Amino acid sequence: MRRTVLTAGGTALGVVLLLAAKPHHTVAVAVPAVTAPEQDSSGTGSGTGTGAGSSSGSPSGSSPSASSTGGAAKSTGVRTITGGSVDTRWGPVQVKVTFNGSKITAIDVVQEPDGNPRDQEINSQAIPILTQEALAAQSANIDAVSGASYTSEGYIGSLQSALDAAK
Repeated sequence: MRRTVLTAGGTALGVVLLLAAKPHHTVAVAVPAVTAPEQDSSGTGSGTGTGAGSSSGSPSGSSPSASSTGGAAKSTGVRTITGGSVDTRWGPVQVKVTFNGSKITAIDVVQEPDGNPRDQEINSQAIPILTQEALAAQSANIDAVSGASYTSEGYIGSLQSALDAAK
């Protein structure tokens, strides 16, 4: 009987100590920060952003920029717009979108997390899938790639930033 009481007491004490222990590290939840698109006062859809007016706190300091190789109107001609850099837990993600008129014809990744071989492996699989889905959907309303949640969130956020700047 005495052994049972000691075992139960020791177990209870162990559980209390385990629940009271603090973890060795804290896990920060990453919320992507999207840089705001820069307003172009000329109305030609061209310009480059410096990020001076950005309030996102993005370390890259970039904002969407556009270069037009077609006509002066935003809805005609071929033009390229770089979306805002989206900070993720593993690094920034930024895309450059090429339009022909209002149709998305190409999406190139300017920045992606590449701090370790695992990042490179994930992105080599996820980015082509995201690009294919975005080209098919002609919008940023696409599904995230399983196993690449942070890259997907950053990609979609930067793509939406470029699409907003294209309007």
